[in-house]
Amino acid sequence: MRERYCKPARGMVLTPALEGTLPMSKFKSGRHFLQTPGPTNVPERVLRAMNRNPVNHRGPDFGALGIDVIAKLRGVFQTQTATIGIFPASGTGAWEAALVNTLAPGDRILISRTGQFSHLWEQMAVRLGLDVVSLETDWRRGADPAAIGQVLRDDREHKIKAVCAVHSETSTSCMTDIAAVRQAIDDAGHPALLMVDAISSLGCADYRHDTWQVDVTIAGSQKGLMVPPGLSFTAIGDKALAASRSGGSRRGYWDWEPLVASNKTGFFPYTPAVNLLFALNEALDMLTEETLPAVFARHERYAGATRLAAAAWGLDLQCQDPRAYAPGVTAIRTPDGHSADALRAIILDKFDMSLGNGLGRLDDRVFRIGHMGDLGVLSFTGTLTGVEMGLRAAGIPHKPGGVQAAMDYLAAPGD
Repeated sequence: MRERYCKPARGMVLTPALEGTLPMSKFKSGRHFLQTPGPTNVPERVLRAMNRNPVNHRGPDFGALGIDVIAKLRGVFQTQTATIGIFPASGTGAWEAALVNTLAPGDRILISRTGQFSHLWEQMAVRLGLDVVSLETDWRRGADPAAIGQVLRDDREHKIKAVCAVHSETSTSCMTDIAAVRQAIDDAGHPALLMVDAISSLGCADYRHDTWQVDVTIAGSQKGLMVPPGLSFTAIGDKALAASRSGGSRRGYWDWEPLVASNKTGFFPYTPAVNLLFALNEALDMLTEETLPAVFARHERYAGATRLAAAAWGLDLQCQDPRAYAPGVTAIRTPDGHSADALRAIILDKFDMSLGNGLGRLDDRVFRIGHMGDLGVLSFTGTLTGVEMGLRAAGIPHKPGGVQAAMDYLAAPGD
């Protein structure tokens, strides 16, 4: 695999201890294809927006920016009334904020193990002292609303305080029907909060915080929102906000209450990631210009083309439920006895393209193609070309024609 270290600066003298330990960089023409399901490619407009000096985060210009960004985020979450939280953190920070604001040690939650990220959320809850009831799956489909409903009906004393679900499980490329989960909670007559991880679905798939009556939605900047990593978001409904005011765990930095004031003034209770907010503001403008329905249709189109390519190659999808296919990422299984990580390494070395790796129990079993965020049709077909060439170079049994199948679909009249 080619080294990615920088060569020594002009005039730099290598000591005997360093000589031979600093590989020389090797220039390779063309851009690197970043086709992981996060971070995603950042548009030039977004890069330019953040390429400026910060402003005073206590001054009027920043307050106006904060109010603007919060209003635009409400549009993407599809909520009119939720309190919008923005933390300088990965999505994991928003997870922790959701748990500590609404729940106290010993409180019980229900979570479906649909993939590695639901598993990590569960592990965090255990570390915070929560009592976790887990519903296991085979990681090849979304959460089962009927199973959730049955557990809630059996919980006659209402000890379960929250139901946690991952909308788009990035590790498996399986979606959970959040509207159906909400219906299961309501049909059971259960008062549990509904918390949803929308980290790899927001900006890729139709997400309806208000319509689905979600109490807490969690998201991040580095996927469908087309911004570098470093920001996490939370849409907080009134029921969850009331729970945080009446209980929860001890918290400081993650406390939601100051966010209520931030939503009115645009200012933050800590130093915000100013330049990332410049980037976010531009990215949200781009989503508005394209329109959310067109954004969702674009992601669905690329996902459909990727599945056609995988079928033509004769490779299995990790997601086995067609109703649960994710629009932003597709996880593809390598045949038994063939390493998905070796395939990814060959593709990176020969074709300068990064693909997502298998996580948790899928380690070295799948490779993941990210088709979310800023991606045009030619870049997308180039991605599939890199995969098909990589399959051949790695000696993985497959049939040719995956790229052609995708191109035929994308070039069909009316598309």
